[in-house]
Amino acid sequence: MNPIVRSGTAARAGALLILVGPLVSWTAEFITAAAWQDPPYSPLYNWVSHLGLTGPPQNAFGQVANSPLGAVMDTGWVIYGTLLIIGAFLVFDPRKGARPIIIVTLAVLAGTGVALVGIVQGSNANVDNGLIALHTSGAQSVMLAGNIMAIAVGAGGPRIGLTRRRSIASITAGTAGLTAFPLFMTDVLTGWMWNIGLFERAVIYPIMIGHALLGSSVAADQRNRATAPADTPYPTSRELRRYT
Repeated sequence: MNPIVRSGTAARAGALLILVGPLVSWTAEFITAAAWQDPPYSPLYNWVSHLGLTGPPQNAFGQVANSPLGAVMDTGWVIYGTLLIIGAFLVFDPRKGARPIIIVTLAVLAGTGVALVGIVQGSNANVDNGLIALHTSGAQSVMLAGNIMAIAVGAGGPRIGLTRRRSIASITAGTAGLTAFPLFMTDVLTGWMWNIGLFERAVIYPIMIGHALLGSSVAADQRNRATAPADTPYPTSRELRRYT
C-alpha cells in the first residue's frame, strides 16, 4: 500500500508541528482557566471560548465571563491553527491522490477555524458589531472539519503511518466528536445551556486527540524509516497490523 505522506525532514518537521499544536492549546487552556477565579472557572459549565475574552468582566451568552489571561488562550488557539495548517502541508503529499488532498483541505478548514476563534472573540462587543459571525463560523468549522479529518486520517492509517490501534482510535475520536456536535448545538439553540462546557469539550477534545495521534504516529514512523538498515525492506501495512 503506497504511503500518502512525504519522507525525510519535511515529514518529520510537519509531524512535530501537528503534535505540538494541541499541546500548546491544552497548556494555554489550563493556564488561562487556573487564572479565572472570580467566579471560579468550571470546565463543565463555562464556555471554552470565554477563556479568550480579554475585555472587562461581562455577561456573555448567558454566563459571567472574567478571564484575566484571555490573551494567553487566544494566542494558544492561533498558534494551534497555524501549526496544523503548516504541518499538514509538510506531511501530506498531494501527488499521491485524493485522500491527502482531502486531509490537507480539512486541516486548512480546521486550522483556520480555531485561529479565527482566537482572533475574533465571542464578546458582547463583537455581537453588537456583527463580527461574532466570524467567531461562530470558525468554531463550527473546526468542530466539523477537525472531527472529519480524524476519521479520514484513521481510515487511511496504514498509508500514513498509524498502527491499526491508532487508526481505530482516530476514527473513534472523530466519530465521538461528530456525535457530540448535534447535542452541543441543541444545547445552544434551545437555550438550555446545560453543562455547555462539557458538551463543547466533547466535540473539541476528540479533534485534539486525533491531531496528537497523527503527529506522534508520523514522527515515529519516519524515525523507524530513518533508522532501518538500507537493505531491510520496510514492513508493509499488513505486516504492521500483525504486531498491533
